[in-house]
Amino acid sequence: MNCANMLAEAFERVGEAVHAAAEGLSADDLNARLDDGANSVSWLIWHLTRVQDDHIADAAGTGQVWHTGGWADRFGLPFDETATGYGHSSEEVAAVRVDSADLLLGYYDAVHEQTLGFVRGLDGRALDRIVDEAWSPPVTLGVRLISVIAEDLQHAGQAAFVRGVRERT
Repeated sequence: MNCANMLAEAFERVGEAVHAAAEGLSADDLNARLDDGANSVSWLIWHLTRVQDDHIADAAGTGQVWHTGGWADRFGLPFDETATGYGHSSEEVAAVRVDSADLLLGYYDAVHEQTLGFVRGLDGRALDRIVDEAWSPPVTLGVRLISVIAEDLQHAGQAAFVRGVRERT
């Protein structure tokens, strides 16, 4: 298996986890927080998608789907359009509310499609390209992609946990 296929497979698994966590949930279940400091399924999936969108667009030299696909307008969130959820307060987490899983999954699927188009075109040499010099050592494309996959899977697992708790109550 080459690196492009391996990365595509990893992102496919993220997609399966995201869909399993959100499909069929009511607005109440999507927006529920287990306590005042917890993240909702809607925030978790929005956040993981925003981070993926931001990082892939930057690495690929393209626009973010959030902007180019009109998703910022569809979500109508009360923060700057560049927000990804990083560093959000409890109040900001609570502000991410959706009426249906279709909105979350539509945005996720659009970002997923752009991501797969990008990673399927990569070769091993491309993964060594420096994409962020703000860190020491500088971050390579390979490290950035693994970081996105790891964060996505962590947040999709958290969303599945919230879903499971809600289904038991």
